[in-house]
Amino acid sequence: MSDDAAVLTFHPLPPGAPRHTAGAPAVIVMPGGGYTHLAPHEGKPVAEWLGRLGFAAWVLEYPVGPGALHPAPLDSARAAMRRARAEAPRLGVDPARIGVLGFSAGGHLAAHLAAGPGTAAEERPAFAVLCYAATSWHSFATGDGTARPDPLLGSGSTDVLRRELSIELIAVERTPPVFVWHCADDAVVGVGHALSLTRTLTDLGVPVELHVFAEGGHGIGLALGSGAAAGWTSLCADWLARTARP
Repeated sequence: MSDDAAVLTFHPLPPGAPRHTAGAPAVIVMPGGGYTHLAPHEGKPVAEWLGRLGFAAWVLEYPVGPGALHPAPLDSARAAMRRARAEAPRLGVDPARIGVLGFSAGGHLAAHLAAGPGTAAEERPAFAVLCYAATSWHSFATGDGTARPDPLLGSGSTDVLRRELSIELIAVERTPPVFVWHCADDAVVGVGHALSLTRTLTDLGVPVELHVFAEGGHGIGLALGSGAAAGWTSLCADWLARTARP
């Protein structure tokens, strides 16, 4: 998918990856970047890691920066899921097993797509992985506290709009299974985002798995060399194997 606002790049299974007779599971990867830019290390390297697990992947370059206010990123994510499912049979992907994985702001976007009340059935992913995701625009502060326009809402931000973008307040029962991980020392997006969302999903009866690591900070991607937080990939791989099986 490509237009003036977004690019969706497909990464097929690499040679030697596990193969699937009924079509591979797949993930749409949504890099973070505070809705002002897209972090490269949270895109292609993550798609390549998923490929080694036997998951095809797309990397979504959703609209960010000035002029790309809500709902532009969400609209692009919804369009991406529709396009991925439409193209899945041709690409050897099972359209019923396409999930999302997002980091930071991309995690907010992935969570909104998975749990938001306005997502149509054909746009809702089969599962979601949320990596140090900024899931609340209302209950918890994000960023360094510098006075500036909200990167997603602009200068017209209101409490009502912030509540409408806070996944812990809007999540629905039909949310698919969710894997959440965060670092307790994250000074950019506090761990309260993960804890609050997990409680909401648990109360709704949504299958959710949460991992909190003592150290690691924010923006660490695949977390290579990040101590205990580097274990998130193996924990997530086990969860994906259980959750996305045929």
